[in-house]
Amino acid sequence: MKKPLSEMSLEELWQLFPIQLTEYKPIWNDWFSEEKNYLSSLLPQNCLIHHIGSTSIKGIWAKPIIDLLIEANLSDFSKIKTALLNQGYLCMKESPSRMDFNKGYTESGFFEKVFHLHLRTFGDHDELFFRDYLLKYPKIAKEYEKLKLSLWKPYEFNRDGYTEMKTAFVQEITQKAKEEYGLNHFKRRKK
Repeated sequence: MKKPLSEMSLEELWQLFPIQLTEYKPIWNDWFSEEKNYLSSLLPQNCLIHHIGSTSIKGIWAKPIIDLLIEANLSDFSKIKTALLNQGYLCMKESPSRMDFNKGYTESGFFEKVFHLHLRTFGDHDELFFRDYLLKYPKIAKEYEKLKLSLWKPYEFNRDGYTEMKTAFVQEITQKAKEEYGLNHFKRRKK
């Protein structure tokens, strides 16, 4: 009998779920669209659901995990959390104004489709600045890909270290995007 994920140490989880990078796959957009449509039927109507992370950047290697950012009213967080938990998402981290969930992790390893969902309040969306900048500047996206590939094997079994080593690059590009686009960039797109 396999040990439940909830009883595994961080090291055991990292062994079971190592960093895996793969070439860009167009199907990732389909997986995002399917999950977005599914979630839209469960969540309050005013929520905004975005595809973020490397799977949203055409042409670069990525972990085959679909990252979603949901912007919502703080007053809806409890209702959203309940809906997500009822649909197989696991709450991994929670603070008063942020929650992180994932789906697709099993005692045997990754499921075919894996999702990381980041629940935030409206306007807490630096990931959108980063994504849009990489989409606009493919050479910068390739620099990010090169960084990730260089970190892959040294940090294959250390997700926190892998993320930490990318932080300076992500922060620098996010700041450049904010300067170029302005802080109201996404307010104009909100419907």
